[in-house]
Amino acid sequence: MSVFRISNPFYKKQITHKMEMQKLTLFLCLITLSLLVKSQTVLEADGPGNTYELINSVLAPGYTAVENPECVHPEFGRHIAEIWDNDLQKYVFVFYIHVTPDNDRCINFDRQRVEIKTYEPSPENLKGKLGETVVYKWQFKLPDGFQPSASFTHIHQVKAVNGDDDDPVFVLTARKGNPDKLELNYYESSDQAQVKLTSADLSLFKGKWVEATERIKIDSTDGSYSINIQDSQTGNIIMSYSNSKLRTIRPDNDFIRPKWGIYRSLLNSSDLRDEAVRFSYFSIAEEISTDVNTNTYSNSENFNINQNFTNKEIIINYELSENNIINLSCKNLNGQTVRKFINYEHQQNGNHKFIIKNCGLPPGIYILILQTDYKTYSKKIYI
Repeated sequence: MSVFRISNPFYKKQITHKMEMQKLTLFLCLITLSLLVKSQTVLEADGPGNTYELINSVLAPGYTAVENPECVHPEFGRHIAEIWDNDLQKYVFVFYIHVTPDNDRCINFDRQRVEIKTYEPSPENLKGKLGETVVYKWQFKLPDGFQPSASFTHIHQVKAVNGDDDDPVFVLTARKGNPDKLELNYYESSDQAQVKLTSADLSLFKGKWVEATERIKIDSTDGSYSINIQDSQTGNIIMSYSNSKLRTIRPDNDFIRPKWGIYRSLLNSSDLRDEAVRFSYFSIAEEISTDVNTNTYSNSENFNINQNFTNKEIIINYELSENNIINLSCKNLNGQTVRKFINYEHQQNGNHKFIIKNCGLPPGIYILILQTDYKTYSKKIYI
């Protein structure tokens, strides 16, 4: 029997009193600010194999959300894999990049990339549009000895779509220096030079898991932006920036979108080495405000799958923290919906069980998707 679990992605080996107090403080701050999550999509690794299909099923169902150099480096295989991480005691994504022969999709040869993204074909709730507030969260680990370019080594970008969209709006980039730094840079427009908003010593990020939370109020004149990156083990903040008045989308853009991975310059390739950067999870959420500040809100649904291959049963357990509308469906690896098990059904808060017996699908790997009012969960199943 295989057990697949999606849970709140906190660092699991270090549960200390300090971290519990930080969680409580954050919870009280959320109540004070009267913020609710309108929607949230979480992408987590769930074991080796069909990694691109899993990523696509969450970020761009039926399309390709992965940018890779396999056109020039097919013998290596896929440049994103899922491996077991001993620190987190879970499967994580690992992004591979090689100084040679990798390039930028056989389009640009002075740079190279392996990134995942949302873009035009992605679901609407994964696009940041004017008037919305989006929150991007992810956990990542740079390897010991990580060597950045003196030009740029992007690990996260917030890109604009259509209109003035040549340069990203925000970017986290590692840069060679004395010492090496992780920089947060901002482009108000593509024809203006980048502005360095803040930076931190890159050594604070190497060889350890860190968790980033980025919040963007989207407006072409009166937006706001904040980011906090904390050490997952100690809870210490190692990079922080906030600006309450900033253009976060350009006037002619349709929406903004996130990208994660490795995108680096090859102009000084002697400074570089082959790298493997790990990502534990990616979360894209939209916040809405409310005038009601007396109700507590917990977005802690659990989604567990147990497969009984002998009886050909798939047992799904999930917990709803409040009343919800539930949709449970199954997609093939091409992103096509092949079964609908629960079709937007109103369900009460509490624990729920759903058993799928002899679903009638051909043998293979599928993506089971549970949607609530606030989250979308995806996990691979084996028929």
